[in-house]
Amino acid sequence: MASKGRVQGASGQYPLVQNVTVTQGGTANLTCRVEYNDNTSLQWSNPAQQTLFFGDKKALRDNRIELVHASWSELTISISDVSLSDEGMYTCSLFTMPVRTAKAYLTVLGVPEKPEINGLIKPAVEGDYITLTCITQGSKPAADLRWFRNEKEVKGAKEVNAEGKTFTVQSSLQLHVDRNDDGVAYTCRVDHVALMQTPQQATEVLEVQYAPRVEIIHSLEVPQEGQYLKLECLSKGNPSPDPVMWTKDGGELPDLDRMIVDGRELTFTSLNKTDNGTYRCEASNHLGRSSAEYVLYVYDVPTTLPPSTTPLLHPIPPDSTAQLSTHASDPTDSRDPNALGQHGTDHALIGGVVAVVVFVTLCLIIVLGRYLARHKGTYLTNEAKGADDAPDADTAIINAEGNHAHAEEKKEYFI
Repeated sequence: MASKGRVQGASGQYPLVQNVTVTQGGTANLTCRVEYNDNTSLQWSNPAQQTLFFGDKKALRDNRIELVHASWSELTISISDVSLSDEGMYTCSLFTMPVRTAKAYLTVLGVPEKPEINGLIKPAVEGDYITLTCITQGSKPAADLRWFRNEKEVKGAKEVNAEGKTFTVQSSLQLHVDRNDDGVAYTCRVDHVALMQTPQQATEVLEVQYAPRVEIIHSLEVPQEGQYLKLECLSKGNPSPDPVMWTKDGGELPDLDRMIVDGRELTFTSLNKTDNGTYRCEASNHLGRSSAEYVLYVYDVPTTLPPSTTPLLHPIPPDSTAQLSTHASDPTDSRDPNALGQHGTDHALIGGVVAVVVFVTLCLIIVLGRYLARHKGTYLTNEAKGADDAPDADTAIINAEGNHAHAEEKKEYFI
């Protein structure tokens, strides 16, 4: 392909040429023109000063060199399958007296080879340090190498070495691999002026092995008696940690028809209080093991109660009906961490009833006391009246009984 270069020569009987740039393996066209020519021949010579064409006469036996156009005002030749050795200064001569010449430089671009990635370990293990090296040869000028982690560019360390007229370029990428690198594609791409249409690249996909990690997900937030509950053990590792193991309170699961284990799933078809406990799911591969726990507390089915203004002694936090953990726990402790909240409600109701009973009892005692005090005062008043008129005690009692009709006049009240 032709490039814009400095026009050589001048008007009149002076040859005019342009510099040419071509990709290795391509075809270069060299054109020499004159604006005015008095039947003088034109000639093309190569960098070694060998004549290629004199007018329309071929002078050098090279099958790659062809005549494109020959006239008194123009001489155009082509060089096919251009190699790096064809690069250099070409001369167009106009045989006047004296001979006039113009020079055009042919630049040949070295096409970089497809890159190769070395240093990949298959499979790698989480925590390994590896170095990926991408290398390409034959570029001219030196190519540029770029790394991509999936679609995101990452920076590598570049090194360029000259080999004759071409360059060998390599770029290194150091990695401390972890589980997040498993399945990631690392791509090395070559950028070069000779590869504008078809860039070269190589891709390697990492395989990283790692110990499993376990998590339990559950289908109920507040498990209640009679409900259906499914626990699913999610385990991720490479190699795959199948199968998983379920235990309850540090031992085997009870043999119950309503408790079903299906691979990673543990299903309770109808919950009851005997299901309370700590359930553990464990998974392992040759790199390690991991476990997760779920503390199950089965609540009573809620009943309809009249509204009460008595405050709860121990309100139940909404997020504490079950616990998930990835650390060891006491397998013998099957109590719900928030059971006190439920019992606090019962205690409050009982306390209210007791308070009402005590209040009613006190009221009855006060009324009864007042009643007894009134009757005691009447008796004492009648007895005193008989004593005023009687000479002795016996007569006073008799007089008191005989004057009962007038007792109302002598009543005294003690409150």
